[in-house]
Amino acid sequence: MKAIRCVEWGGPEKLRLKDVAPPQPGPGEVRLKVHAAAVNFPDILIIQRKYQVRPELPFTPGVELSGTVLEVGPGVSRLRVGMRVAASVGTGAFAEEAVAREGACFALPEAVSDDVGAAFLLTYGTTWHALVDRAALRAGERLLVLGAAGGVGLAACDIGRHLGARVIAAASSAEKLALCREYGAAETIDYATEEIRAGIARTTGGEGADVIYDPVGGDLAEPAFRSIAWRGRYLVIGFAAGTIPALPLNLALLKGASLVGAYWGEHVRREPERHARETEELIAAIAAGRLKPLVSRRYALAETAQALRDMAARQVRGKIVIVP
Repeated sequence: MKAIRCVEWGGPEKLRLKDVAPPQPGPGEVRLKVHAAAVNFPDILIIQRKYQVRPELPFTPGVELSGTVLEVGPGVSRLRVGMRVAASVGTGAFAEEAVAREGACFALPEAVSDDVGAAFLLTYGTTWHALVDRAALRAGERLLVLGAAGGVGLAACDIGRHLGARVIAAASSAEKLALCREYGAAETIDYATEEIRAGIARTTGGEGADVIYDPVGGDLAEPAFRSIAWRGRYLVIGFAAGTIPALPLNLALLKGASLVGAYWGEHVRREPERHARETEELIAAIAAGRLKPLVSRRYALAETAQALRDMAARQVRGKIVIVP
């Protein structure tokens, strides 16, 4: 089979398309024919050895996919050959076949396409865990989403709208913000043309945001945190800007605010039953059309390096997928 291989640490230009032996499922695992594999920001970090997960070289990157079960390993009881599933795999998704743990696979109904099935687990899973479980977002609250046109940002707009929040989307262009409005944003802030604190004051009547969803970090974090509402919750999702901010903790004191981490991967590992319930709720909402993950572009397996370059350059709306 063909697979994208990371044979040395570095940027997307270091990746190679190679012929490799099909992976074999071990106990509690299944072998999958990959229909689509989503591209995520951590994929760029993993191949540069800059992420929490550091696999041994060589390896196949890619963390989430949709596919059909080709073979089940010993001890597998819930899945069967021919089932169509979404799966998170840690590494290995950018290939014609992959292996996944049974507990990391979720049956996909016919109403959910292969592309969407590959693209919702990480972004929508992270966001559901963050907004529902960690922040306890309530209907009517003001939700500020930074980096709102990216994969997790757009998921936050969509889920925030679904939960009845008043969504305020912040992004770097009018085009991106127009997309955010399609996904539930009631107000927008273009931080390429408006200072973020001024935008928050304008869109909240000076009250601040009840919940701030931040996958960006960098220079936006401190001014956004200074504009949080009383008893606000600041969700730390990631650091797409490339730098980890250092926030003055007196700001939390003055606002009675909470700084809340949302690390989906560790949540999945430590709380698998809760994760499974959340994922089933997400799949049901997507199948019913109440949530609508956006897949904006498809790439061939040989175009994986370009897909990662597009992601790194922030030229991606919503999610993009690799189609072997």
